[in-house]
Amino acid sequence: MTGSGHEVSYVDIHGHRRAYVKVGEGPALLLLHGLGCDHTTWHPIIESLARRYTVIAPDLLGHGMSDKPRADYSVGGYANGMRDLLTVLGIDRVTVVGHSFGGGVAMQFAYQFPERTERMMLVSTGGLGPEVSPAIRAITTPGFHYTMGVLTLPGVRHIGVAGLRALAATGWKPARDLDEVADIYESFKDPRSRAAIRHVVRAVVDWRGQIVTMSDRAYLTEALPMCVIWGQDDAVIPVRHASNAAVLAPMARVEVIPNAGHFPHKDHPQRFVKILNEFIRTTQPAAYTRGRWRSLLTNGPARPALQAEAGVAPIAPVHAIGNAGA
Repeated sequence: MTGSGHEVSYVDIHGHRRAYVKVGEGPALLLLHGLGCDHTTWHPIIESLARRYTVIAPDLLGHGMSDKPRADYSVGGYANGMRDLLTVLGIDRVTVVGHSFGGGVAMQFAYQFPERTERMMLVSTGGLGPEVSPAIRAITTPGFHYTMGVLTLPGVRHIGVAGLRALAATGWKPARDLDEVADIYESFKDPRSRAAIRHVVRAVVDWRGQIVTMSDRAYLTEALPMCVIWGQDDAVIPVRHASNAAVLAPMARVEVIPNAGHFPHKDHPQRFVKILNEFIRTTQPAAYTRGRWRSLLTNGPARPALQAEAGVAPIAPVHAIGNAGA
């Protein structure tokens, strides 16, 4: 059981143990956490959502209570893993909600498996511009694994975690996300977790920032209801990236929540749930047809200049959906 009473279940897929929480009844929601986090990031909203939906909140491979093998940690690999998990659970279609890096996995899932995606909500997601916090860029450096090994020694780690939690408790706006950062820091005591996170970050970030973009495939969202939520005071990925979403996907709903940081679902859970409920209530599930998908792919984006307008450069197709896909 988790701290909030949600039972954690396990299933072996391809020889690796996957942890997940599944609660509630109704249309299915797949909640995908961000880098270094786990399903507990959704605790403030799971109970409310479970009154209307079947909520599936997994720990991505390399995170939380899931296994941390030497494996494929690409966004495409994660999307495949979510397809396989849903298949094992007997769930055919979902509204997928992805936070931060989980937004990239959500977009990759929607791109690879449009027939299984009803709607998509991206929360403080990557892939809408190059900027990202220096702390995330630091993970890509050669010395990260060894430096973090020292910083997570018992005495040092306890002091560091306590300091982060104390700052978060002050109510100081720039420190609002430090409770979650403390949990991530604590998880880095496991060398397997550090190695997994390093593999994940190196696939989507280099020393200049994010290297993936949704820009060249954003036009495919014409076939899929999409909502973007951002915290006004996000210190990890700038809130101005939300306006890039409005340019790249004009049909998407964009909501910026005041007095919220990188975790708006934790800062304002009731408002977050209200936005999600309204999004689902007022949109019809995407109806995938091969003919429509073929038409979109054949015609391509209607406005090629969108990439330049949004300030994000296209990259090779293998990574194009990367951190927030299309």
